[in-house]
Amino acid sequence: MSRLMESDPPDRVLTVPNLLSVVRLALIPVFIYALMVAHANGWAVAILMFSGASDWADGKIARTLNQSSRLGVLLDPAVDRLYMITVPVVLAFDGIVPWWFVATLLVRDGLLAACLPLLRSRGLSALPVTYIGKAATFALMSGFPLVLLGTWDALWSRVIGACGWGFLIWGLYAYLWAFALYAVQMTLVLRRMPKVAGGRA
Repeated sequence: MSRLMESDPPDRVLTVPNLLSVVRLALIPVFIYALMVAHANGWAVAILMFSGASDWADGKIARTLNQSSRLGVLLDPAVDRLYMITVPVVLAFDGIVPWWFVATLLVRDGLLAACLPLLRSRGLSALPVTYIGKAATFALMSGFPLVLLGTWDALWSRVIGACGWGFLIWGLYAYLWAFALYAVQMTLVLRRMPKVAGGRA
């Protein structure tokens, strides 16, 4: 439990990781327009590839260049959650991924969201992001563009699509595994941390 919550990061806004998170956030409506309205699948793939790579890069930069921040701790996982809702739902509407896959992701995120009031009652705003959770998000964000590339009528497309589904299946498994780890952390918080008046530390 001593390692559950780390010391607070600096209170700063203008960092490279935060900029990457803001760009990823701004690209969400662009992705929806590209795929659902303009039917520009190539641009949609490019947006997803950039988003997956930048999601990895912002964490790496934050650690390597000591650019972590309170805003980044909240913004990066929030943008990840938005992508994990928006991208599969849009792909399901386009018939690229099945709805059961989307429902599994949404139920998992919904259960995590339901835990927020309990965390706030202990003076916490969120649980620490785990490496398996980051790896799961990266696998899913890598798999979605590959599956989208698999929609072309060519052999190379079908091969890439199969690889994409490999990423998605592994990513879904890791996503559920990360949820189990969060459940353990949540149990420790509820058992070992007293309630805070007003839900604030």
